[in-house]
Amino acid sequence: MTTHKKIYFASDQHFGAPTVEESKIRELKFVSWLDFIKKDADVLFLLGDLFDFWFEYTEVVPKGFIRVLGKLAELSDQGIQIHFFVGNHDLWMHDYFEKELNIPVYHQPKEFIFNGKSFFIGHGDGLGPEDKGYKRMKKVFTNSVSKWFFRWLHPDIGLKIAHYLSVKNKLISGAEDVKFLGEENEWLVQYSKMKLAEKHYDYFVFGHRHLPLEIAISETSKYINTGDWIIHFTYGEFYEGKMMLKSY
Repeated sequence: MTTHKKIYFASDQHFGAPTVEESKIRELKFVSWLDFIKKDADVLFLLGDLFDFWFEYTEVVPKGFIRVLGKLAELSDQGIQIHFFVGNHDLWMHDYFEKELNIPVYHQPKEFIFNGKSFFIGHGDGLGPEDKGYKRMKKVFTNSVSKWFFRWLHPDIGLKIAHYLSVKNKLISGAEDVKFLGEENEWLVQYSKMKLAEKHYDYFVFGHRHLPLEIAISETSKYINTGDWIIHFTYGEFYEGKMMLKSY
């Protein structure tokens, strides 16, 4: 990590929902934030659900989001490392980001070490003892046969169905999804404690819950949730050995 530079974390922008018009307002705000951080960013972690739906065909990607994609390309080209963890809404990413933007894409949580501090980072979906319904659904969505059948739908049909189901089922920010369950009942806190029993990490950083959370899980370890860019417009910032949650 470069001296006097910062590491940033953001998740759950859900661009494209609930409508193109409403999404564009949030997209412009996020692009403004990317401009804000580019002066001192060394690394940027995007922790999933950047899009409310994303599916990469062999030669086709969803249209739109040009401002965000262009700004990410600009940051990447100027030497800022960007890492992308797929979420439950954009888990069908393949190699488009890697080839076009030089941004590696991860489908599982991953360990990083910066300035002597250890991080365990991911989107957060399907982790921990709960989320059982989603775990079953994810097996279907990521099944190679299911993806093969979906790929054969015309993109105009497939994307329309996917957007309809996403918004109709309030997967973007349903009322039940954004209620704090208490430290003992938050399943990502429980998952972090399970991982901590296996190996020490200074920070567990996730998205998915749409809640900005900072919870101590031991005297030397913290669970951080970066919130979202729908209601809270929050992000994580690591600087000089300390992790903080901030709002934009």
